[in-house]
Amino acid sequence: MNRKVAAFLGRHNFSIHQDINSVVEAMLFDMNEGLSGRPSGEDMIRTYANPPSQATAGKSVIVIDAGGTNFRSCLVTFDSNGNPSIDFMEKTRMPGVDRELSKKEFFDQISANLEHLKDKSSSIGFCFSYPVDIQEDGDGVLINFTKEVKAPEVEGSHIGKELEKALKEHGWKNKLHVSMLNDTVSALLAGAADPDEGMKYSSYVGFILGTGMNSAYIQTASPEYKNLKTQIINCESGKFDKVARSDFDISFDKKSEKPGIGIMEKLCSGAYMGPIAFEAVTAAGKENLFSEKLSEKLSQLDSLTQIEMDSFLHAPYSTNSKLGSIMAECAKNDDYDVLFQLLDALVERCARMAAAILSACVIKSGEGKTADKPVCILCNGTSFFKTYKVRQRVLGYLEEILVKERGLYFDVISRENDITLGTAIGGLL
Repeated sequence: MNRKVAAFLGRHNFSIHQDINSVVEAMLFDMNEGLSGRPSGEDMIRTYANPPSQATAGKSVIVIDAGGTNFRSCLVTFDSNGNPSIDFMEKTRMPGVDRELSKKEFFDQISANLEHLKDKSSSIGFCFSYPVDIQEDGDGVLINFTKEVKAPEVEGSHIGKELEKALKEHGWKNKLHVSMLNDTVSALLAGAADPDEGMKYSSYVGFILGTGMNSAYIQTASPEYKNLKTQIINCESGKFDKVARSDFDISFDKKSEKPGIGIMEKLCSGAYMGPIAFEAVTAAGKENLFSEKLSEKLSQLDSLTQIEMDSFLHAPYSTNSKLGSIMAECAKNDDYDVLFQLLDALVERCARMAAAILSACVIKSGEGKTADKPVCILCNGTSFFKTYKVRQRVLGYLEEILVKERGLYFDVISRENDITLGTAIGGLL
């Protein structure tokens, strides 16, 4: 690494090449505490659900996917052979992203978004990508919003019951049943429902690295955890807090919608990587890491997004990106190398944290002990697949930490429409 960059990051308590195994061990401790009912960073939410033993067939279900930015809805129909078809797909903005909403406004907006699906099924699979305490009847109580969604009155509500109530007020006639799922649970179910041909898996993990970050895995029953039957666990990995933070992370966290919440997620997910980069780049400019004219130009930035930093990393000498055009205008000497390595350090940390989360899930599953039946990891999210070298790095770290060091085997897969199909399956469990 450029010595100037290394010294700067060290001054600001940024862990360069964070030891992944130390994070894995801390996460395993935290997961155990959560499952045992003791205070933990991760919620370790029980879902009371497992992948179905046979294919879903001959049924229709309304699917809602409320993500960090987008709100998608459609109808999924499984034919007599279990083959799914997706109809009436619509995409709008996630309620509460653009402005703060009251509880009534929040559910009224959702109801309006679902008008095109009115009474097309009595079953609703609701993928709600926020920390929700799942109930045994399939409903869920919202613990808190993340990803900067602003609807505080909704927190503590039974999401399914409130939605059923709002839909009836909007003229729905059918007696409805809403099943709440986290997107990582939906991803896990999709992976279990659609394995690669000729493959058998010993267990499954769902992982999201997009606007937010989270994971789910199957925890086997153990006397260590009172009254816990084998089931999918939604970890809420983004809330893990036993991890080192830099000055940049702490500075941004204080400005965020919910300071102190979502510590791991704020280190590396799409919603936060750009703002953290902005903190680092502006600090570097003030501390003369760049040439004088470039420092002056960078000081005029008022924000930075993940897309903008990623565009520079993919093509640093292109003038089609925000940073690339600034650099072309006034960069000198080693400015390109300094900025590239500074931004790449954030991406590298993201990959290491993702590898730690996935390693902990595989280890906690207790499976993957033979190469012919690995643990299937279904990954979803643009930050995982499109951010500069994240996917390649994560796979390399998993090979080292799981296969070489622990003799545990994994297979990373992706599926088209994975969240939609997994939510449909969950809505009919």
